Amino acid sequence: MSSSTDRGRRLLPLLPTNHPLGRQAVTCEFRCGNACAHEAPNSSQNAYFGDVVKEVVSRRGMLKAGAVVAVAGAGALAMSGSAAAAPVNVDVDLNLGFGHNNDGLNFEPVLPNTLDQITVPKGFQQDVVIRWGDAVLPDAPAFDFDNQTPEAQAKQFGFNNDFCGLVPVPGYHDSWLMVSNHEYTTESFMFKDWAADKVTEKHAKIAWAAHGLSVVMVDRDPRTGKLFVCPDDMEKYNRRITLTTPFEVRGPAAGSKFLKTSADPTGKTVLGTQNNCSGGVTPWGTIVSGEENFNQYFANANLVTDPDTKAKFVRYGISGGASLRKWEKFDKRFDLAQEPNEANRFGWIVEIDPLDPKSTPVKHTALGRFKHEGANVIVAKDGRVVAYMGDDERFDYMYKFVTDERMQKGDSKRAREHNKKLLDKGTLYVAKFTGDSPAAEIIGDGTLPKDGEFDGTGEWIALAHNDKSFVPGFTAEEVYVFTRLAADKMGATKMDRPEDVEPSKHNRRIYAALTNNTDRGKAGKEGPTEINPRNANKHGHILEIEERRSDNTALVFSWKLLLVCGDPKDPGTYFGGYDKSQVSAISCPDNVAFDSHGNLWISTDGNALGSNDGLFALPVAGKRRGFVKQFLTVSKGAETCGPVITEDFVLVSVQHPGELDGASANNPLSHWPDGGTSQPRPSVAVVWRKDRRKICD
Repeated sequence: MSSSTDRGRRLLPLLPTNHPLGRQAVTCEFRCGNACAHEAPNSSQNAYFGDVVKEVVSRRGMLKAGAVVAVAGAGALAMSGSAAAAPVNVDVDLNLGFGHNNDGLNFEPVLPNTLDQITVPKGFQQDVVIRWGDAVLPDAPAFDFDNQTPEAQAKQFGFNNDFCGLVPVPGYHDSWLMVSNHEYTTESFMFKDWAADKVTEKHAKIAWAAHGLSVVMVDRDPRTGKLFVCPDDMEKYNRRITLTTPFEVRGPAAGSKFLKTSADPTGKTVLGTQNNCSGGVTPWGTIVSGEENFNQYFANANLVTDPDTKAKFVRYGISGGASLRKWEKFDKRFDLAQEPNEANRFGWIVEIDPLDPKSTPVKHTALGRFKHEGANVIVAKDGRVVAYMGDDERFDYMYKFVTDERMQKGDSKRAREHNKKLLDKGTLYVAKFTGDSPAAEIIGDGTLPKDGEFDGTGEWIALAHNDKSFVPGFTAEEVYVFTRLAADKMGATKMDRPEDVEPSKHNRRIYAALTNNTDRGKAGKEGPTEINPRNANKHGHILEIEERRSDNTALVFSWKLLLVCGDPKDPGTYFGGYDKSQVSAISCPDNVAFDSHGNLWISTDGNALGSNDGLFALPVAGKRRGFVKQFLTVSKGAETCGPVITEDFVLVSVQHPGELDGASANNPLSHWPDGGTSQPRPSVAVVWRKDRRKICD
């Protein structure tokens, strides 16, 4: 609904939560196993950014003039004008201008709210493309919440969709293959009869089928502009990939002794993928997807006796006895006491080819194993492909991978087959950052140093190249399977939860969302640093990197923060130097995307300012650089994921709607998207302009 039609609607307040951020406790429990409630797995003594910041390096000239862009988001929007709802906890006394500008971001921003709907700007409209349980395969039965089966779910759209990507369909106009990740299951919202002590095999098998990915062909209605699933083309391309789909393991660690199990003595075939968070579309028309919080699914780490194995488990956040979902009762691969290597078979970048529904998905070991938020690639000037990645954990690292071979142009079968093997060979790097201001000027409340910005230089440290390790004491296969420990050894910079890391094809810079880190500055923890400038960082920031000479294969780079997120009235926030009285507040940036003008779009997860999560946009160059505007909010309890920005429409994944503490399938507190007394259902939504003009017009 447009903001103008929402005036006077009653706000539905979010339930209180004791979680340190805006996310509800139930989401933390099921998505990441309450990661923030445990000690961060990185207890290594390698140099933090704060240790190296004293090595002042004055190389700011490596960034071109005006190339400042690091965006960090935090907060609820505070502005006047046509409003969807009154702000939650920010005064509305700002006077925003909405004049036409040539960067294309000329929409009237929406206000923060807690409405149980998607709220979009005046002149725009939205609809649901597909929801949990809708048919993906042609013989899928109609969704029946109270009578679910594993067989039905394996043919239907999965649960808690995150990343969304579009691949054009050859020979079709205005048709795409839409690929969605299904990150995790929230069983207490899926089943009325589920309880942690009453898990059945049927519960488990439905959840296995609800994980993975969906490939769905979608068309755009030329009359209305609406995007819809093509029922007549389901047989040709549509596909479900689940936790029981075979994956081929490729790259330098394929067949490693650390990947072999009793069911797979070769170490080259893994059943399924799980916790697929973000991802990207490759130039050759495949999807790369990151396996993130896989650690929570495995049980009985406390029964493993080998001290080396236990230590590696701890570094990956694997500990304890029975798991929350109790899958170990129905498949021994989730029982580490029986299959200690099974956990090593997750935490990879996977690649699927949506244009070939019979192809076997791949797990790429050359890109390392950690809690991958995702991977995004760009073709370097010399034709090699570079992938950028973040390890979504407090005090963990940022990585890149550079292929050995060059991409072949064109869509021929030969070129695609060559390109689909590019990620098998190359060099894996981890990032080390240095600030250019004295440590005494970074005081922990977001106050800018004397030079007026958070910036510095950095380097990419090589970890391994194919079968050669650059890490003392590590073999190459150990580097790839236990990448976190290898990066510890090489002194990588500990960051505030690096999530989506994406290169812009418009300026070749790299933008990284660092979501938050409330542990920063706690006793025994690293304090503020120039690249992570706030203690108890609950709002996050966005980082911009420019590789030397704009060469994505370079080993050194410059960096700046554009946004230090939060309420713009907080003096410890920063919006690229733009007038903060004019911007939308933004909190907990998660995923990033770009439009045809090169503007940066940011989705949020866990808004710590009291509003529903949303999607924001800002220019990264020109006079309005840093001018953050909120484009939409999602329904209450939901997270905004997987933004896709095209000229004609915007797609967002509305993940875990209604996941509010105190709610459940027996007590739904959201009824989005179907309204009435319906159960909330994770969905993909589309937004377009009513006048059918371009999104960035």
